[in-house]
Amino acid sequence: RWRLVLGASGDRPAGAARYAAALDELYGRDRGEGAAGGGVGADRSSPFPDVREWSEELRDLFGDHVREEVLAAAAEGGRLEAALEIDPGAVRPSVDLLRSVLSLAGGLSESALARLRPLVARLVRELTAQLANRVRPALTGIQLPTPTRRPGGRLDLPRTVRANLATARRDADGRVVIVPERPVFRTRGRRASDWRLVLVVDVSGSMEASTVWSALTASVFAGVPALSTHFLAFSTEVVDLTEKVSDPLSLLLEVSVGGGTHIAGALRHARSLVTVPERTMVVLVSDFEEGGPVGSLVGQVRELVTSGVTVLGCASLDDRGVARYSTSVAGALVAAGMPVAALSPQELARWVGEKVRG
Repeated sequence: RWRLVLGASGDRPAGAARYAAALDELYGRDRGEGAAGGGVGADRSSPFPDVREWSEELRDLFGDHVREEVLAAAAEGGRLEAALEIDPGAVRPSVDLLRSVLSLAGGLSESALARLRPLVARLVRELTAQLANRVRPALTGIQLPTPTRRPGGRLDLPRTVRANLATARRDADGRVVIVPERPVFRTRGRRASDWRLVLVVDVSGSMEASTVWSALTASVFAGVPALSTHFLAFSTEVVDLTEKVSDPLSLLLEVSVGGGTHIAGALRHARSLVTVPERTMVVLVSDFEEGGPVGSLVGQVRELVTSGVTVLGCASLDDRGVARYSTSVAGALVAAGMPVAALSPQELARWVGEKVRG
């Protein structure tokens, strides 16, 4: 109906080209009649509107909500100018949008990056909060506080009441009053009972979606006091980003996706972080497309398993949640003692919780 109103390319009324371009962003995804590259030949039409102009037309025609949805779709399609126009407070957070914006952020000037940072910050904050709501129930009970008579920790009220029932008296108003002669406090368990979790994350060119999920999941794990969480990003080189693991925004801005894959080198670095093997988990997130000799990789896995480290291979998931990985290499790692599974962040948290709780 809009096409009938606006007319064909050659006989549009004055000003119709601008509306056609805005509508094409909404319905045609920059491939329809209003597209800049429509192939209509040379004419004397008005200059094709830029993103700001057609996004303003969309706001006037359909409102802010539709405008932000269309801008987000354009940003997911790789259009940097659309990402720079998005209102961070209005867009709907999604991992696809975050991936696209992060990929566009590479090589930007400081001024352009400053314009993108509020959008990235909100996407990371919202997505991390959503993930934490799903993951944290699987991590409950990891930190089991132990009772103590020594003051310093939080008062354990239920234990204190039970320990002082002999002092219960009724006051003048008939209320039961307990005089806590023997208060009981909560204290952290011994540091030796804590676990070290080493996330070894493949950031080669084929791992973009899994990298985002891994960074968000690592930030949730970092909030568990009984876990010491490390984050190793690798392609052909290994980068230790543990100091940024509690700040997923800084972590994602530091991660550079691309390059080849050298899993054996990353596991060798992970082995250097092991101090108490029986309380260390090494989780490898990869598509297992090893760029070097598979024998070296298998040897590193055997070394970890023999030393007593708990290991797990997480197959990368594509945008639809379907596992995509090298089955032959994964089979060799399973034979060496590393279980391999395609786990969602919630399932990974459940696995970590079960290992820590024993």
